[in-house]
Amino acid sequence: MRLSPTPRLRALLRRISALDLYSLGELLLLAVLAIQGARLFWAIVTPVGPLGDWRAAQPGAGGSPAAILRGFDPFFRVSGAQSGTAAVTSLQLTLFGTRIDDATGLSSAIIAGPDGVQNSVGLGEEIVPGVRLKAVAFDHVTIDRGGKAEELYIDQSSGPATATGVQVAPIPGAAPTASAPAGSAAAGMLPGVNASQLKADIGFTPRIDSGRVTGMVVRSQGSGAAFRAMGLKDGDVVTAAGGRAIAGAADLDRLFSGLTPGSSLSITVERGGQTLSLTTTIRGQ
Repeated sequence: MRLSPTPRLRALLRRISALDLYSLGELLLLAVLAIQGARLFWAIVTPVGPLGDWRAAQPGAGGSPAAILRGFDPFFRVSGAQSGTAAVTSLQLTLFGTRIDDATGLSSAIIAGPDGVQNSVGLGEEIVPGVRLKAVAFDHVTIDRGGKAEELYIDQSSGPATATGVQVAPIPGAAPTASAPAGSAAAGMLPGVNASQLKADIGFTPRIDSGRVTGMVVRSQGSGAAFRAMGLKDGDVVTAAGGRAIAGAADLDRLFSGLTPGSSLSITVERGGQTLSLTTTIRGQ
């Protein structure tokens, strides 16, 4: 079937010349160019975005370098150090080793519960009911106990107690000492040390609870001889010394300055869920 235009359509087509079609095309192109030119002008005179001039942030850490170094101890890293020292856990748990894997996030630790059975625990796994492994460091782990972060340290002390006495590492410059008798060990009496060795061989970090210092977490440093002679273990918390509660570093300074040869030093220590009393004699320099 072939369609043919009506007489009226033929008359209308005759009136439109070829020149008129070309003119219509030119007008359309001019209109498009005018619109694009207006858009280009608007992009040049307006800012990059609604927030004004944009500048790339310069890389770097906040605060002065001195302030950053004062808040970082590369020899004794404690989890959460930027927000305050976490408390040492009072649970009867023993940490035997850690494995850090930052690449895969599959860090784990070997921890024994109150029954003494060692288990490998991964991040986020439950250690005992209500307690999960939160973070792993080279010498300690952070556990989540009911939403509260607590620290558990590897036992790095030497000289475990035996049935007949306490095995103590010798102190440089001191005469050899026999093992303490059973009655002496039960009373907490340990071989003597001098004040300078206490300062050199024992490191103290405040334990902060609710914004208040409730004791000093101790660690072995230097030769560690006085630390072992005192019967301390890494992670122990000294809560009192000389019968007075420890509320800060100033209490330790007063205690050390008052030590004299021949006097006795008694300290109260929290270790896991136990409270121990340790006593030693102060020797001459």
